[in-house]
Amino acid sequence: MIRVLLVDDQALFRAGIRMLVSSQPDMEVVGEAGNGQEALAAVSAHRPDVVLMDIRMPVMDGLTATAEILSRPEPPRVVMLTTFDLDEAAARAIRQGASGFLLKDAEPEFLLAAIRTVHSGSSVIAASATRELFAHFTPETRPVPESFASLTDREQEIFALAARGLSNAEIAGREFLSEATVKTHISRILTKLSLRDRVQLVVFAFEHGLA
Repeated sequence: MIRVLLVDDQALFRAGIRMLVSSQPDMEVVGEAGNGQEALAAVSAHRPDVVLMDIRMPVMDGLTATAEILSRPEPPRVVMLTTFDLDEAAARAIRQGASGFLLKDAEPEFLLAAIRTVHSGSSVIAASATRELFAHFTPETRPVPESFASLTDREQEIFALAARGLSNAEIAGREFLSEATVKTHISRILTKLSLRDRVQLVVFAFEHGLA
């Protein structure tokens, strides 16, 4: 079962999501919270796998709560809920380590698919969408960490293409490689840079002026 925690200051919205999630045979709602402060306590009490986190709430907003939750050992996956598409707050959440963001008016099937996707270890938004988001809200550039120098020349080439949002198939076509080879290179790059997924790779590239 995928254990889900709902965090939103609107009780009616939470009730709707609870009914939707509870209707699925592989999901259960283990708790709810009306603000970020309550969310911190709920995460400790219920140990959810996935947290659906509203960005704008009273007492403590979703960004502050997400940063605190993701700093803990073995944190849950966090998906931000927002009413805006290209939202600077969503960009901040992705930089902090959130697994993506969803619009509150998303189709029910998409929300359920998103929960399953992040639970399996992937991100809700594609690398290409992340790049578009960060092109609007570019963070301050940081010095390139020493770990980047550990990438081989080929890995740096593939890193650059992945940072542009290209898929494995697109990279394979450009570099005359098999998709399996590209996947292996991407996996090594993520390991060397201590990144979780391709979305975090795009964030890394933008933060360090490599995009």
